[in-house]
Amino acid sequence: MIHGVTGPNEYENNVNNNWYTNTMASWVLEYTLARLPKADPAVLAALSVTEAEKAHWQDIIDRMYYPVDKKLGIFVQNDTFLDKDLQPASAIPQDQRPINQHWSWDHILRSPYIKQADVLQGIYFLNDRFTREQKERNYDFYEPLTVHESSLSASIHAILAAELGKQEKAVELYRRTARLDLDNYNNDTADGLHITSMTGSWLAIVQGFAGMRYDHDRLRFKPFLPKQWTHYNFKLTYRGRLLAVDVGQKTLITLLEGEPLDIDVAGQPVHLVKEGQHA
Repeated sequence: MIHGVTGPNEYENNVNNNWYTNTMASWVLEYTLARLPKADPAVLAALSVTEAEKAHWQDIIDRMYYPVDKKLGIFVQNDTFLDKDLQPASAIPQDQRPINQHWSWDHILRSPYIKQADVLQGIYFLNDRFTREQKERNYDFYEPLTVHESSLSASIHAILAAELGKQEKAVELYRRTARLDLDNYNNDTADGLHITSMTGSWLAIVQGFAGMRYDHDRLRFKPFLPKQWTHYNFKLTYRGRLLAVDVGQKTLITLLEGEPLDIDVAGQPVHLVKEGQHA
């Protein structure tokens, strides 16, 4: 267990067993153990990691506690989260938004409202570890409680909404991250531009609408075209290759630079070869 932490949701602090924190702490140990055997011998010698340390890390991985609610089918944000009066963010009067400019800190801490993705941030990072049902149950539970009063929030929700086929919601949240400062959603544009929200706009299109994933040593796309849009396009580099992606009525992915590459598009294998290059 890990006690007395603040997870990604900055509207709670000093909580016990934040699901995201416990999950990511365990993942870091798991990741490290898997890569130590592949490390440079000189680096290993400098680190002086003992067998006892590695055994202790594995024990933490094996016995880490993750709060869940089987009835709701969700990962619980922290030990006492479900004790709160769970009212959706839509219940907050508009003249009290954003709540961080209208409520006392004590009022915010006692409320069920989530500033930015917390459990859903963990699901986003370790996306391939969870079933569609787990993603959907957690999204449907936590998104209505989220006030998105952070520049980090809307893009992560847009990406997960797109993955779950909630296309209108994905576009709504894309607009929020893209226009955060232009429309002054959180009444704080005067404090300066939110660069994280700008990069979030790119992520919402690339990982959301285009469905890009790169787990299991394979680059994958599952694109959709939002209603009222004619197309969108972007470029990206992946392992020394430069790709151009254009999504309209059809999806076109072109290898501009680099060696041939096998990818998946909408579940189908595609072999990319640069023009003039022999596979």
